[in-house]
Amino acid sequence: MPAKSRKSLAGVVGVACALLLAPFVSGWESGGKPRLDAYQDIVGVWTICDGETEGVKPGMRETLAGCAARNEAALIRHAEPVLACTPALRGHPHQLAAAVSLAYNIGTGAYCRSTVDRRFDAGQWRAACDAFLMWNKAGGKVVNGLVRRRQAERDLCLKDLPR
Repeated sequence: MPAKSRKSLAGVVGVACALLLAPFVSGWESGGKPRLDAYQDIVGVWTICDGETEGVKPGMRETLAGCAARNEAALIRHAEPVLACTPALRGHPHQLAAAVSLAYNIGTGAYCRSTVDRRFDAGQWRAACDAFLMWNKAGGKVVNGLVRRRQAERDLCLKDLPR
């Protein structure tokens, strides 16, 4: 039986984007220091490492190596649908990293139905970056941390905008 091929984040989004994306998301999700014990986020979702929620249960514990593998898989799991619904982002590492960060936080379905996606699809790059600021609520309430994260995503998105 042939060996199962393993995708890499750099293979999915490109090296430049991967170098931006992984530390950017980690910084916002865990302050750059993975949380090895499962915890509930601000809306009660069980989370571990750098914001990973898939398969996380109370009492779970992870290693640093396990977190690195989980985080790469999670970023790939979010990047692929973003690229599928916004193919124009390919080759634009800053905008792609910002979009994947947003999707990582709000979910890929919400991202692909968002004003951000629609504006990118329409070629309205600056307006798409501005639309990140709309996603500042959790549990129906404005959250200061999300306000700051969306501003940082917008700032990243505005770098090297296509003309």
